[in-house]
Amino acid sequence: MLIGPAVRRVAIVGGSRIPFARGMGAYAGLGNQEMLTAALQGVVARFGLAGERLGEVAAGAVIKHSTQWNLARECVLGSDLHPATPAFDLQRACGTSLEAAIQIANKIALGQIDAGIAAGSDSVSDAPIVYPRDYQQLLLESARARTLGARLKPWLRLRPSFFKPVAPAVLEPRTGLSMGQSCEKMAREWSIGRTEQDALAVESHHRAAAAYSAGFYSDLVVPFRGVAADNLLRPDTSIEQLAKLRPVFDRSPGGTLTAGNSTALTDGAAAVLLASEEWARARGLPVLATLSTAAVAAVDFVGSEGLLMAPAYAVPKLLAARRLGLQDFDYYEIHEAFAAQVLCTLKAWESERFCRERLGLPAPLGRIDRAKLNVVGSSLALGHPFAATGARILATLAKLLAERGGRRGLVSVCTAGGMGVTAIVER
Repeated sequence: MLIGPAVRRVAIVGGSRIPFARGMGAYAGLGNQEMLTAALQGVVARFGLAGERLGEVAAGAVIKHSTQWNLARECVLGSDLHPATPAFDLQRACGTSLEAAIQIANKIALGQIDAGIAAGSDSVSDAPIVYPRDYQQLLLESARARTLGARLKPWLRLRPSFFKPVAPAVLEPRTGLSMGQSCEKMAREWSIGRTEQDALAVESHHRAAAAYSAGFYSDLVVPFRGVAADNLLRPDTSIEQLAKLRPVFDRSPGGTLTAGNSTALTDGAAAVLLASEEWARARGLPVLATLSTAAVAAVDFVGSEGLLMAPAYAVPKLLAARRLGLQDFDYYEIHEAFAAQVLCTLKAWESERFCRERLGLPAPLGRIDRAKLNVVGSSLALGHPFAATGARILATLAKLLAERGGRRGLVSVCTAGGMGVTAIVER
């Protein structure tokens, strides 16, 4: 957590991202390195950082090739930042770039560095394709051999099945369930209906479209490879249109999650610049807001809890640390992995039983003003390149607070593995 009397305040200067694009579409021929470099370069260009030696860049991707083991550093070297800027990779599923921002912020707060960039990228279009382990072991055994005969011997075990690719899948290893299947279970547990899920999705699209029309995203989204805006956005969608879609994760009559109320597989990258207030002001850069507090949580999703419910536990930790109530925020940026996930989280905070039995609280956290939730759209409308979402949200929230007024915003991101990453942004 970024709290305590001996730390510096951490400024969010601003962010930049490439437009998010539907997987297997506009960016199909690209990979994480090209996209992440473009997002970094967007920040460099926007804030005049060419040749600047930053204290650190932290970035990551959820789906990446083994050759991208030094992805963040390679992207720094491909940008106009000073090549002596260090960088490191990290990964916390969908919370990756928010976790990166927390790591950078802690270093700034403690005086270890003065400025850094947090970023993330993901490409489902460039997913690594691997082959069965037996084939891998054959190749390694052959490579280790010291004689020609020993090198050839393993090849006698070669079988046609070795050439059948193992397709990547976003499944939880311990349950074998996809996020969508897991979220269907959550929707049933919390009695979240199809209509309210569709309504949240429609609202996300309409709010994002209105924000684009008003120019809100003009300095946050940099055109890239012929794409000028997020291409998953459907300004004219309606509840009636979404009602026609069939469930995709549970095809029984009880299924509620569809392609319309779930995030689409997305390619994209985003980055956000953090600094000490002194560093920013010395360079004439804005201080939009500060990243003041962060908390993470995890749940036993195998035994007792919904996979994507960890933010319901992490946010109370934030509130307790700052002695705040859930209603003490001007904006709420809750990542829309699925409409059902957002609605389950909100319902949990309103539940006296959940708050008493699971959180140990004497009363429910209560309702939030839905007019303050994801006011310029979120992942359902804009897309969700897994590791990029946290940086997108931070840049968005900081700009909202600076331009529309308000003192405080809440960030909540659920992740694979039953984890949640949350933060408070303030002015």
